[in-house]
Amino acid sequence: MSLVSGPGRAGGNALPDELQLAIEPHVKYIQSLDTRKDELEYWLTEHLRLNGLYWGLNALHLLNRPDALPRKETIDFVLSCQADNGGFGAAPGHDAHLLYTASAVQILAMVDGFGELEKRGKEGGAIAVAKYIADLQNRETGTFAGDEWGEEDTRFICCAFIGLSLLKLMNLVDVGKAVAYIVSCANFDGGYGVAPGAESHSGQIFACCAALRIAGRLDTVDKDKLGMWLSERQTEGGGLNGRPEKLEDVCYSWWVASSLSMIGRLHWVDGGKLSKFILNCQDSERGGLADRPGDMVDVFHTNFGLAGLALLEFDGLEEVDAA
Repeated sequence: MSLVSGPGRAGGNALPDELQLAIEPHVKYIQSLDTRKDELEYWLTEHLRLNGLYWGLNALHLLNRPDALPRKETIDFVLSCQADNGGFGAAPGHDAHLLYTASAVQILAMVDGFGELEKRGKEGGAIAVAKYIADLQNRETGTFAGDEWGEEDTRFICCAFIGLSLLKLMNLVDVGKAVAYIVSCANFDGGYGVAPGAESHSGQIFACCAALRIAGRLDTVDKDKLGMWLSERQTEGGGLNGRPEKLEDVCYSWWVASSLSMIGRLHWVDGGKLSKFILNCQDSERGGLADRPGDMVDVFHTNFGLAGLALLEFDGLEEVDAA
């Protein structure tokens, strides 16, 4: 899946007063992404190829078109990205990383591909993948590194829990220590950062809340305090931003709104205004969504914009779980 931006531009076409979701153009846009191999940007974004496939496939599921990408070719590509250590890289020949490994597991789960992982994946199948993930946990602090080089970040706890929960192998890690580490990252404003003492950020808040949700420990969250910080991310235009004084971005329609949903505070933002903002970020003729109106579309923002709409129970979209 290509991360090439465009050719569409958000809001570039006249939109009716009653905004509609352009489902078929979005499906065709996603299907076209891997055909643009003559563009330089296609090759410059190779480091996001497996993530891009997940974003595109997830968007198609939200659009109720799960079979719009060929299953066999999808599984073949995912397995071609697996490294000898059991983890997955961004593309064939790339080093394994937890971010890509989580996307690989999510893709295989969506296309019912775990059987193929056992048959054609590295020796050990799901166990080999889960062991790669588990070996990245810092057994002293409970957090996770992204890869063998040791960078630690609360995003990686979330990725580890997503992968292991889908593989049903959470028992391979110390969940209690990971939860305690997340709790230590809580700030005075109720948010969470990349590490203890780091600035609160909507993306990290999602990662921490989702990990806590998977672990069954959302009881550790100060829901009112966090809900207040998250609800203040809504701007006058209806969109959401990642932290104070930043521009709205359609991807936060998912990171912020899903976190609010997990803690039972989604009603603290104006869903109608948010839906209108998201719809104004689409190119209704050529498909795709951008970060904000007037910008070029891409598959990342297409996925998370649609996920935000699905969370708001927009007509025509598949129901989505906030975690």
